[in-house]
Amino acid sequence: MMIQLIATPSNALVDEPVSIRATGLPPSQIVTIKATVKDENDNVFQSQAFYKTNEAGEVDLEKTPALGGDYVGVHPMGLFFSLKPKKAFHRLMKKDVMNSPLCICLDLYDSVNWLETVRIPSKASQRVQRWFVGPGVKREQIQEGRVRGALFLPPGKGPFPGIIDLFGLIGGLVEFRASLLASHGFAVLALAYFAYEDLPEKPQ
Repeated sequence: MMIQLIATPSNALVDEPVSIRATGLPPSQIVTIKATVKDENDNVFQSQAFYKTNEAGEVDLEKTPALGGDYVGVHPMGLFFSLKPKKAFHRLMKKDVMNSPLCICLDLYDSVNWLETVRIPSKASQRVQRWFVGPGVKREQIQEGRVRGALFLPPGKGPFPGIIDLFGLIGGLVEFRASLLASHGFAVLALAYFAYEDLPEKPQ
């Protein structure tokens, strides 16, 4: 039987659950599944966990507990929420939400693959595309008086419940929350309030 790594759906919104299964493996074998993603600045984020196949030679992350790695226990989305930067102090954030998804590569190894220095080819791979904007969502650039930002509108005529999204103290215009909320029926203004275009460089 051919070894397969199956992720369903492989193309969906970033908050949609993904079912991950490995099949075609020997029974009662310890395997590794690794997740890897790059941000738009080529910073690498990775996670991995170890699992024991059942009698049919399968691993189902909705049922099979992780025995170690970056998380333990049964967590269907564990490989996603435990992604961490290879270089410290980087945060995984999507900037261009309208034109491209986060592309997460899942790799299956038929052993415990822990050491980065050991290059072992994967037995199967699967690419998962995670979007921050759904079909039909519109983005409008806002520049009115001193207001700077981006307005995200769901498809349809509305009216829609409205949200203003201000994002912490990192500055600039951060849009991934606003675009995702608009994908679920909210009209959202991602509001920049410093370090963006002609706005002050520091909060005032």
